[in-house]
Amino acid sequence: MAGLTHVSPSVEAVVAPVTRKRRFSPGRDAVRRFLRHRLAALSVLVLALLALSILVGPWLWRVPINEIDFTARLSPPSWDHPFGTDDLGQDLLSRMIYGGRISLAVGFAAMAVGLCFGIIVGAIAGASRGVVDAALMWLTDLFLSLPQLPLLLLVIYLFRDFLKGWLGPEGGVFVLIVLVIGGFRWMPVARLVRAQFLSLREKEFVEAARALGASNLRLVVRHILPNALGPVIVAGTIDVAAAIIAESTLSFLGLGFPPDIPTWGRLLYDAKDYLDIAPHWALFAGGAIFLTVIAINFIGDGLRDALDPRKVM
Repeated sequence: MAGLTHVSPSVEAVVAPVTRKRRFSPGRDAVRRFLRHRLAALSVLVLALLALSILVGPWLWRVPINEIDFTARLSPPSWDHPFGTDDLGQDLLSRMIYGGRISLAVGFAAMAVGLCFGIIVGAIAGASRGVVDAALMWLTDLFLSLPQLPLLLLVIYLFRDFLKGWLGPEGGVFVLIVLVIGGFRWMPVARLVRAQFLSLREKEFVEAARALGASNLRLVVRHILPNALGPVIVAGTIDVAAAIIAESTLSFLGLGFPPDIPTWGRLLYDAKDYLDIAPHWALFAGGAIFLTVIAINFIGDGLRDALDPRKVM
């Protein structure tokens, strides 16, 4: 007995470090793998700085967005106007800060709409069999086959005036653009979620939960859907970039926000006639769109590597 009491502390000393090493946190491991993607980590910093400048900028730079100064018309960047001015002498830095909030809000809101609708359609199709699955996939293929840009222009042209009168000029256009862009970005998400469901519903942990008496709703909500969200999050980051580009395209074509609301796309549209004498006007707006989109795409690449189950240590 004395020998056993003498050996047990050494055994505990050996087992304790092994037990500590076996502690595993999927979240920490995913963050570690994400940070190894240097471009993704740098993109998070760039996007955070852009968002911080957009949120804090109005308190640091108090020049009104509609202040007209014809004496400073089309001025290049200077101490008084770090981003220069437009054809009316309006300060481009303040207009960029204001427009950035709208562009990012449209991107993330449209992404949320597309993800919610795509997850619902894909989950129902993946959990169902037979007629429901075939009908939902037929509907998805139908929307994928439609020409998106002409249809976007048609819907905005038909319903813009109605929503403007109901929600106001800015609110109506914002809701319309978010719904239209999100309504045409759910199809890839739905197909991705359905493919994940078809793969996961035959796994051993799902069969075990079904054998224990779990209902179909519980199987979907508690077991299948959480394991299918990794690729969906990656697709969502790409949808943010696509929504920002779509909003910029609509504003560039003159069918986005009104002219007095300076989104990044609207600034590009207004700058197109002055590229030869005031290139700074288009460069700053185009550069902001470029930095935001490429940062979001790199973040999506990093999330894809971090959430890949084949790379779990």
